[in-house]
Amino acid sequence: MYGHIVTMYLRKTTRKHKDKTYTNYLLVESRPTSKGPRQKVICSLGDLKPRPRDGWRKLARKVEAELSGQALLFDEPDEEAEAIVHKVKERKAANRTRGEEARHRNQANDLLAVHTDEVTTERHREAGSVHVGYQFWKRLGLDAILADVGLTARARALTCVMTMNRLVHPSSELATPDWIRRTALDDLMGIDFALLGEDSLYRNLDQLHRDPYWDRPHRAAIESALFEREQTLFNLDRTVFLYDLTSTYFEGQAARNPKAKRGYSRDKRPDCKQVVVGLVVNRDGFPIAHEVFEGNTQDRKTVGKMLDLIDQRVGLEPGQTVVVDRGMAYDNTLKEITDRKLHYLVASRQSERDGGLADFEDTEGFEEVIRQPSPRNPFQKKSHIQVKRRTRDGETLVLCLSSERKEKDRAIREKQEGRFLADVAKLEERVRRGGLVKPTKIGEAIGRLKERYPRDPGRDRRVARYYAIAYDPEKKHLTCTPDQAKRGNAEKLDGSYILKSDRDDLSAEEAWRFYMLLTRAENAFRSMKSPLLMRPIHHQLEARVETHIFLSVLAYHLLVAIEKTLLDQEVHTSWATVRETLRTHQVCTVVLPADGGSVLRIRRASTPEPQHVALYEFLGVPTKIMTPRKTWSDGEAPDSDGKNT
Repeated sequence: MYGHIVTMYLRKTTRKHKDKTYTNYLLVESRPTSKGPRQKVICSLGDLKPRPRDGWRKLARKVEAELSGQALLFDEPDEEAEAIVHKVKERKAANRTRGEEARHRNQANDLLAVHTDEVTTERHREAGSVHVGYQFWKRLGLDAILADVGLTARARALTCVMTMNRLVHPSSELATPDWIRRTALDDLMGIDFALLGEDSLYRNLDQLHRDPYWDRPHRAAIESALFEREQTLFNLDRTVFLYDLTSTYFEGQAARNPKAKRGYSRDKRPDCKQVVVGLVVNRDGFPIAHEVFEGNTQDRKTVGKMLDLIDQRVGLEPGQTVVVDRGMAYDNTLKEITDRKLHYLVASRQSERDGGLADFEDTEGFEEVIRQPSPRNPFQKKSHIQVKRRTRDGETLVLCLSSERKEKDRAIREKQEGRFLADVAKLEERVRRGGLVKPTKIGEAIGRLKERYPRDPGRDRRVARYYAIAYDPEKKHLTCTPDQAKRGNAEKLDGSYILKSDRDDLSAEEAWRFYMLLTRAENAFRSMKSPLLMRPIHHQLEARVETHIFLSVLAYHLLVAIEKTLLDQEVHTSWATVRETLRTHQVCTVVLPADGGSVLRIRRASTPEPQHVALYEFLGVPTKIMTPRKTWSDGEAPDSDGKNT
């Protein structure tokens, strides 16, 4: 890119021999590069004393003009300059001939005489992780799926590298081009990303979001085709749908996004606006459909919309089961499920659980279930769960008692109870000292105290109801008496939850195991939020926010496909571990200065190490990342991206 900016000048050199100084002038060519100017001696001019000193610069200009094929106007012919030019051209021709002969000889014999002290490597790029991601991109047929919805080849390529960024090293659209150039994606895809800028990525977000002809989001057709492809590859189950929601918050006000609102924040950021993301996965954790709702949307109001999306993506059939969390355990919500001739399985809300516990007063009939460690976490401890089944009003109820959860629930309740009693003691001290005198004011203080402890955070268990607080105006004394019956019932509830379903063919253990599948949806959200960095959202426009989330979903398709492939071979390794292991497998250019002045550059992958080979074989991807590419040059200095000037 700098080859057309060349200047020439004279360089004076001296040397002493037997007390005599010899002077020699060199004609030097200066060629700028991204690493600074580089000089090359064209020829030796000898001693220029016969020519006046003022004429030296003029001589250099004449030689430069002659070599570049230009003539200086209004200038007289110069025999010395012509002789120098003739000498330079003869030398270049001889060097070119020798270089071509050596090049042809080396290429024909695949043998090369190399200056070993000058061998270098350049353009080292991370390859292993993007190689696996790109291979699974092709295995899932995503390029063909995107082509079917009308995306151009350029849009498909940009969507691919943006998804790879989500999968391997999540970053903003501003930082993504530089990350792409630090990887071997250009070698793998055969596309030069040297001039790619963030504006192209922002425009691609808009193109990926919506079909301009039909005015509908692309993701409906993409998700439908993608799940069908995954079902073929992995023989996926479609009898159980797991539905859950999460929230992801914004950095900034997102004033131009009507869906950005404040609501219940699962990220513990109530100070930020957010959107709610609903996701449906199958029992293997593969995404089926997702939707972005307003940030203040209640969970139960999203069920009908998600059922419609499932029907559009994969088609609903009578008898399929929908598993949802307790935030959707309302009668009208469950009716939306049964009206479509589907079954439901849900955890009861707190009020239902307290009332339903009477059906399980006897201590007989419990079955013990052992929960094995998660395939993705083989070091997880086994869980011992006690379950018991009852039928009431046509519903199957299952009481579940978890030993691990019991200790946690008890600790939370006792902590809240201790805080409550400490505040009661402070109020009692205020009354005793006369800080509060009027009974009405004391009653208001008691009311505020009860409001402060209505329930345990996240457990929906009231603490203040275990105590009766009363004020005696005559004795001017505040009392707090525990209700032992209520406290006893609360202790019995520690570690318990009730599942309910309209299916009458489920045993207690089967119902519990079905409900535990909901953790697959939770794992999906955890993966999209942490390693895939779906949160926080920096985009402000609604369309770009939805496409940002969609790219995270696409990356999760690749992630779960990779982990499923490993699990099918009893390899319990997460994508995060795979990604970290493969970071050291790289692509680089080996620079070999050959005999005769020519330089051979070989672009190739490094030899995979044993741990790289093992992962590639388990995943069924080629250990050979790319075909080596050879390029010859005359040894010019490389520019910033390692290509010849």
